[in-house]
Amino acid sequence: MQYNKTLKQYARNLRNNSTPGEIKLWSRALKAKKMMGFSFLRQHPMDNYIMDFVCRKLKLVIEIDGKYHTICSERDLAKNNYIHSIGYSVLRFTEADIKYRIDDVVATIQTWIIQNGNIDPDNERLDLS
Repeated sequence: MQYNKTLKQYARNLRNNSTPGEIKLWSRALKAKKMMGFSFLRQHPMDNYIMDFVCRKLKLVIEIDGKYHTICSERDLAKNNYIHSIGYSVLRFTEADIKYRIDDVVATIQTWIIQNGNIDPDNERLDLS
């Protein structure tokens, strides 16, 4: 996985102009290791893409599709293919999911972590190395 330095400023601009869904998910569940003790990065460049949220330890990408994002574009498919090619998984949610069903979104992420991240249901982190 390559860190693309040329996207650094663009990623910073995206962080400073986040969508309401990104802000809500970040502050409610992902910021400061709130998600079961795991660290997530926000608007993180990977190769030629910027991921909305990334947990490197879990190899998990979380994408929030905007309110006008109703169909999966070729760019989305290419991004998904890239994510999978480097051994990461992706969870996609919509702005509406975050706005109206944030508890369900958080539960979905927690369930994914329990099922895929060597976590026991009592919130105990196990060694992922």
